[in-house]
Amino acid sequence: MLDFEAVFALYRTRGHERYGESVTQLEHALQCAMAAETAGAAPELITAALLHDLGHLLHRDAAQAAALGIDDRHEALGAKCLDALFGSAVARPVALHVAAKRYLCRQEPGYRAGLSAASEASLAVQGGTMDPQEAQAFEAEPFARSAVALRRWDEAAKVPGAATPDLAHFRAIAAACRRA
Repeated sequence: MLDFEAVFALYRTRGHERYGESVTQLEHALQCAMAAETAGAAPELITAALLHDLGHLLHRDAAQAAALGIDDRHEALGAKCLDALFGSAVARPVALHVAAKRYLCRQEPGYRAGLSAASEASLAVQGGTMDPQEAQAFEAEPFARSAVALRRWDEAAKVPGAATPDLAHFRAIAAACRRA
């Protein structure tokens, strides 16, 4: 399991990688965290927004998995690491952000039309649109609302060249959320 410093080292060393979007992993993370901060989210949810795709960086072949149409389960991989470092308020929205996409596709007819091409492609391997029973189970999750907010920021955080605070800004927020 990674420690706090190693998580941020991953963003410094592998954040330049792309994952099928027009922005890098780091650009996406910073844009997502900025959207959470701008919305007045709690520090834990800002941290979740920043680190929600950590699993892509932990997975050695995430780009290849995506190209082959394989679900790398990045949300579970990232959440496992983040739970040890931060606890449920950070880890559970991360664990649920893929389910939140599937949920929003069911609940909001126009949501799917706004997905990026990469998000649309991954939706198919992640289970597609939720059925009514899955949606009901998702709504019962304690962090479902946080995951839905994170998912909206995630989809909007794909703007090439967008100005954001730097990684050090959000690292300080994350540091305040660490488990003792």
